[in-house]
Amino acid sequence: MKQIKILGTGCAKCSKLAENTKTAATELGIEYEISKVTEISEIMKFGVMITPALVVNGDVKVAGKVPKPEDIKKLLS
Repeated sequence: MKQIKILGTGCAKCSKLAENTKTAATELGIEYEISKVTEISEIMKFGVMITPALVVNGDVKVAGKVPKPEDIKKLLS
């Protein structure tokens, strides 16, 4: 199961990243658990300085942009 985290303070871009990630994971048919990390101190533990960011199984895959579901699929595969 993929552990997916969306890092961000809850802005529109963060919500869009979460939405795109759910779409990508569902279309791939993978098992996943998604959570949002909104605390700045927790976000900084990942070394992320610009949000939103996508973390998969502890690895930061994207920061500072909102990739399309097609691009996220590549990151999840």
